[in-house]
Amino acid sequence: MEGGNSPSLQLQQLPLATAAVSVQPHTDSFSYKENLIGALLAIFGHLVSSIALNLQKYSHIRLAGSKDPRAYFRTKTWWSGFVLLLLGELGVFCSYAFAPLSLIVPLSAVSVVASAIIGIIFIKEKWKPKEFLRRYVLSFVGCGLAVVGTYLLVTFGPNSHEKMTAENITRHLVSWPFLLYMLVEIIVFCLLLYFYKERNANYIVIILLLVALLGSMTVVTVKAVAGMILVSIQGTLQLDSPIFYIMLVCMAATAIYQATFLAQASQLYDSAQISSIGYILSTTAAISAGATFYLDFMGEDVLHICMFALGCLIAFLGVFLITRNRKKPVPFEPYISMDAMPGMQNMHDKGIAVQPDLKASFSYGALENNDSMPEIYTPATLPIVQEQHGPKGGPAPPYRVLEHSKKE
Repeated sequence: MEGGNSPSLQLQQLPLATAAVSVQPHTDSFSYKENLIGALLAIFGHLVSSIALNLQKYSHIRLAGSKDPRAYFRTKTWWSGFVLLLLGELGVFCSYAFAPLSLIVPLSAVSVVASAIIGIIFIKEKWKPKEFLRRYVLSFVGCGLAVVGTYLLVTFGPNSHEKMTAENITRHLVSWPFLLYMLVEIIVFCLLLYFYKERNANYIVIILLLVALLGSMTVVTVKAVAGMILVSIQGTLQLDSPIFYIMLVCMAATAIYQATFLAQASQLYDSAQISSIGYILSTTAAISAGATFYLDFMGEDVLHICMFALGCLIAFLGVFLITRNRKKPVPFEPYISMDAMPGMQNMHDKGIAVQPDLKASFSYGALENNDSMPEIYTPATLPIVQEQHGPKGGPAPPYRVLEHSKKE
């Protein structure tokens, strides 16, 4: 009896043991190897994407004076950048399948560092040593801080690994911590959207918060899709599960709306501000979503969590210093001042109509009215005189303009 009951007892305890293992992080060397593979893929992807974007920008700059707005399609430089951009995005996508979400997301600081270095190396202008140090000292300090922060992120990042099967993703999707997180995020998103659309609160923080909340859901679904594809390649098919297509649709939808809000922000604010503030907000929201959905920090000790948070703060400071020192574009100023025309809006008045100063002499461009000039150059006035009305009942004659003679 006891020998017959022992196998059944072992079978009953097996699911409990597997459930406990799925939550606890792996401590073997293979999990660290997966972290390293994912981090290297993410760094490689961001580096290649930065090179690709700069190649495409270089192609657009060379063809800035072309009459054909689509001439860059016929250049090898633009197409080389396009191919490299696809390769870089593919590398970042694959990195989510190996490493935890909270480790991959902050590594996007590599793209900011790479863009700053590429801009300094390929700069066309010549600067004096004092001007060069004054202009780029913050960029060098920011690059150094971003590299230090990236090192801390990779070293002390979360080490929790879990197979992205349809069962595990569904279990995380209906867990109460994630449902509570989603409820709070939906409420915050609706409030921000109300102030942005109805109250015209076009602040950069509000727009980029909308982008960050959408981006947190994008990276959650990206990791689910990439992980299920990797598990399917390893031999366990997951592509026939409905949760895979649900995650795929959510990934596409959130990415499209995220790009829409980013385009609106780029029309209102400088790209340097969008890069720094967007990186900080998006990284914070994505780490919170990964810690809630995938339980990235489950089982991690306090020291690793604090060092990881320190690496994030150092990377945030580095990106802020890099983007703070970028050269801001100078808006086009017309030669004729628009504030000299009554009722016309100036580009700096934020929608307030500027009236001219009536006490000052009228100026049009660089030509000013000078009273000391001869009368022949003085603007002539055309007197308007109203003639006498005709008999009652008849129509009144129109106004007659008297001819202006030289004697007058």
